[in-house]
Amino acid sequence: MTQSLAPAAPVTAAGLSRPRRLLRAVAVLSCLPYLGLKAAWIAGSHVGIPDGSPLLDHRVAMAVANGLSLLMDSCVIVLALVLTRPWGLRVPAWLLAFPVWIATGLLAPIMAGFPLQLVARIVVGDTATASGPRREPFLHEWVFGVVYGGFILQGLALGSLFVLHARGRWGHLWRGRVWDLPVGVGGAGRRVTAVAAAVLALFPLAVRLFWACGGTDGLSEGRVADRTSDFYVLEGLYVAFLVLAAVGGLLLAFRRGLALPVAVPLALTWVCSAAVACWGGWMLLGSLAGTDDPADRPTRLMLLTYAGQMTVGLLLASVGARFLALRSATAPKRP
Repeated sequence: MTQSLAPAAPVTAAGLSRPRRLLRAVAVLSCLPYLGLKAAWIAGSHVGIPDGSPLLDHRVAMAVANGLSLLMDSCVIVLALVLTRPWGLRVPAWLLAFPVWIATGLLAPIMAGFPLQLVARIVVGDTATASGPRREPFLHEWVFGVVYGGFILQGLALGSLFVLHARGRWGHLWRGRVWDLPVGVGGAGRRVTAVAAAVLALFPLAVRLFWACGGTDGLSEGRVADRTSDFYVLEGLYVAFLVLAAVGGLLLAFRRGLALPVAVPLALTWVCSAAVACWGGWMLLGSLAGTDDPADRPTRLMLLTYAGQMTVGLLLASVGARFLALRSATAPKRP
């Protein structure tokens, strides 16, 4: 992406608009509860953790995991500053887009899934804080509300800041409708990649759909015992993200949906490829970390599903990235 285009509304120390200042404040403040909990847990506090929780079994491993997640959430504050300070305009496109893509992928399923889980619990009567009848509670119920509520605010604020920043800096890249795109904008390589990703997506999609419909084959014993309404909501959500990611990539690669604004398939590819790749990778990493309980050890099908999901997301992200790179080289720039 070109770096020469100035933003529509310049970001200066004196001229930062009130909405952007408010969004930046929300993004920063919404990180504090999560960062405070993580810091407390690293220091040895048990606030929010009930007696008997599996989180207390491996203190060193949990300290490392908490430190990593604390560092990741701290990046939200850094991104909020980059998107609202004048020096942020000098940050190379890839260096800004990649961490925002990661943040999008990690936050989007939470933003969509947590409200749906709350509705499902009201209808079904399940709770998310008890891991199942065979386990001790994982965390106190209030922790989930505080943490996920903060994540939703982070996603809304950071996403809005990025849209404002990107619209001013690179808005010409998604101007117009799909039918306005040059015939060769897809490129043979991008079409092949999009088709390969769509075909590969059939495997994790079928498995997730099977689990969402109540199937248990391929799940570990612990995962089968732990299923609540939350489990089914998330599995259904992963199915939706896989479908929408593949659709977005195919629309971009083959110039389908000609009447659609270019921003629609591009946004689908951005958000859904990130959600698919990041959560597939996160679950794969968590599965490979190992566990002392044989019932919790992931099956081969679980590992293959997570790895396949991650691969699909990365392939579709490359379709979107190549599309933007080509548009950056060919699309007319605003004066």
